[in-house]
Amino acid sequence: MATKKKQVKAKAKAKSASRPKAAPKKVAVKKVKAKPAKVNWRPKGYSTVTPALTVRGGAEAIEFYKKAFGAVEVYRMPGPDGKVMHAQIRIGDSALMLGEEAVSCGHVSPLTLNGTPFSLFIYVPDADAAFDQAIEAGAAIEQPVKDMFWGDRVGIVKDPFGHKWWIGTHKEELSGDEIRARAEEAMAEHAATSGT
Repeated sequence: MATKKKQVKAKAKAKSASRPKAAPKKVAVKKVKAKPAKVNWRPKGYSTVTPALTVRGGAEAIEFYKKAFGAVEVYRMPGPDGKVMHAQIRIGDSALMLGEEAVSCGHVSPLTLNGTPFSLFIYVPDADAAFDQAIEAGAAIEQPVKDMFWGDRVGIVKDPFGHKWWIGTHKEELSGDEIRARAEEAMAEHAATSGT
């Protein structure tokens, strides 16, 4: 009996295999144009204002910022001469761009200008430790770390590329009136000690 069932199944299988197969139905596919991805006006990971430093010695600057401030290199684009035409680094949650000096294009470093009209302020959990780390990496002391009238503990260094960095830790929450009163006190003390 089992053999007879097997024979019937085999015949049915052979019969269905010998039948011509129906062509698959064609389904009309409506082509939809892909919408271009919406591009944000600000790249991901950047704030509204992002510093862009001009340096003499871009590769060396990136290595210094890694040692001094724990920077992470995100991107580096060499120029035709092999120097850093453009780079992006991150220090903590902040993005920073930098590029090699190109005087003919108007990109001049503080070393060429013999100074800089601006500085960068970096907040860290421990200003004293971060200040020491920057000095060990090769920065020069501009002002030792001290408590400031606005409630921060701050020290100032100049990096080997001419940029000034204020390294601070926020220590006190003060009102505007408290800051003003402390500022007047600090200015009076400065005038008394400097003779101005």
